[in-house]
Amino acid sequence: METSDKIRLLEEMLELKNGTLNESTALKSIPGWDSMAALSLIALCDEKFHKKLSGDKILSFITVKDITDFMG
Repeated sequence: METSDKIRLLEEMLELKNGTLNESTALKSIPGWDSMAALSLIALCDEKFHKKLSGDKILSFITVKDITDFMG
């Protein structure tokens, strides 16, 4: 899956307009990035990428690129 597709999945998950995010977007600057978003990200990574994501790992993410890199 292309990085742009992964970013689109994140935008859908966060209910953001397409094109809102890019790899350098800081997670703390994203409207709606909260504990519920973290839970949704755990589910997304499990369902779409078959990867187990922990809360500690999420806390280490700084940018969208950190998430897309984790997705593989």
